[in-house]
Amino acid sequence: MARDYYEVLEVSRTCSEAELKVAFRKQAMAHHPDRNDGCTDAEARFKEVNEAYSILSDANKRAAYDRFGHAGVQGGPQGGGQGFTDIHDIFNEVFGDAFGDMFGQRQGGRGGAQRGQDLRYDLEITLEQAYSGAEVEIVVPAALNCEPCSGTGAKPGTKPTTCTTCGGAGRVRAAQGFFAIERTCPRCGGQGQMITDPCQACHGNGMVRKQRTLQVRIPAGVDEGARIRLSGEGDAGGRGGPRGDLYIFLAVKPHELFERDGLDLHCTVPVAMCTAVLGGEIEAPCLKETAQCEARMTVKVPEGAQTGRTVRLKGKGMPSLRSRERGDLVVELFVETPTKLTARQKELMQELAESCGVKQHPRCDGFLGKTKKFWSRVTGAEESAA
Repeated sequence: MARDYYEVLEVSRTCSEAELKVAFRKQAMAHHPDRNDGCTDAEARFKEVNEAYSILSDANKRAAYDRFGHAGVQGGPQGGGQGFTDIHDIFNEVFGDAFGDMFGQRQGGRGGAQRGQDLRYDLEITLEQAYSGAEVEIVVPAALNCEPCSGTGAKPGTKPTTCTTCGGAGRVRAAQGFFAIERTCPRCGGQGQMITDPCQACHGNGMVRKQRTLQVRIPAGVDEGARIRLSGEGDAGGRGGPRGDLYIFLAVKPHELFERDGLDLHCTVPVAMCTAVLGGEIEAPCLKETAQCEARMTVKVPEGAQTGRTVRLKGKGMPSLRSRERGDLVVELFVETPTKLTARQKELMQELAESCGVKQHPRCDGFLGKTKKFWSRVTGAEESAA
């Protein structure tokens, strides 16, 4: 019997989506075949962890699993249809396939070709790659048809034999009272064939798990959580069935200078106090559209600029994934006070301070007016209480 999915990922049944993801990454890294070379137990455990996460990370499948257990998600790791297929799975779990094909044959039929499982790959990219697009090389472990036996599972030079119990049908019938009950053949597991002399390379499975190197094109404008589907790049199908698909989920690394807000990019740039007072120009970083572009732009600082003032550079933000629209680069100014002044510089600052009136400090003047009113109310309340 399959283990409880929550137990496999070592989480509680009330865990959040974020907790589930952290637990999956931890288990997947611990049991990844690359880190456990030659360990069949680790490979089986890795497959079990992936299966558990594929169910619990899907809200609908998780709800079905919480209600019906494995019966509610039988066949879940491959995705596929809902509705009648799910009902058929539940009947099979409860009644042992006693209702046969009441709800129709499943994909490929019993003993026929079976579609390979879909695979998931989490890929972390930089903001620069998301901005301009990139081509990334990834290494994905996938089930491939065994070359020595050509996927049959039988030792080279031999062939699988027809199951003597079901005669190759993959199913057996038994009469029980007024009903003729059809079930999966218990001897061949519904394959219709048996391997008496298994292939040494794949141990009769017909498939082996190997590392595959793929080139993935990252389109410009992708955002956190975007998904790329590579058709036919998943696990190989059984008995000549089609390959599954590979789904690549993207995560964008935090950037040291920029923060993304939709299509806009935000960047805080320090400005010398003198430049903020007198106005001028500063250089701000920007992302490069091409290798020939400069990674910097000139930003005009208006006279008397204050900390927090923003300058918006049109069309210098992120490109849209589905249109020609581009966001803006929003530069926020941070006025920096000079430190470690010389004696002469302090004298000059003192002269400047004495010469400046409230008109040169409108915010200070406004704030002082508010504080005077506040102090007046407090003093009046205290005198009334006395």
